[in-house]
Amino acid sequence: VQLQASGGGLVQPGGSLRLSCAASGFALDYYAIAWFRQAPGKEREFVAAIWWSGSSTYYTDSVKDRFTISRDNSKSTVYLQMNSLKPEDTALYYCAADTILIRTPRSWTYWGQGTLVTVSS
Repeated sequence: VQLQASGGGLVQPGGSLRLSCAASGFALDYYAIAWFRQAPGKEREFVAAIWWSGSSTYYTDSVKDRFTISRDNSKSTVYLQMNSLKPEDTALYYCAADTILIRTPRSWTYWGQGTLVTVSS
């Protein structure tokens, strides 16, 4: 099982970034893919999640109406479109996969490496 996260970078407040999580090595149909983030000195927190099959999406309150999670089945990739970025969105962003969708980070089995998002002027 491999999850490859990419797309982080430096962006000014109010800007946008799109993160990608490319999945391989397992049958995605029964999995959920989630994005988590961890800011310096803080615990890892849930950001958004999507089931590979179906249309349900889930978000933490602080990113609702700003972030959108989506998937491209043909590319086995999940995206996190982040708009109206704020300095408090600065963190290392991770994607994770599991067959059970729970917002607690320790519940997720498979993790990609982090991609750093820095929101600063």
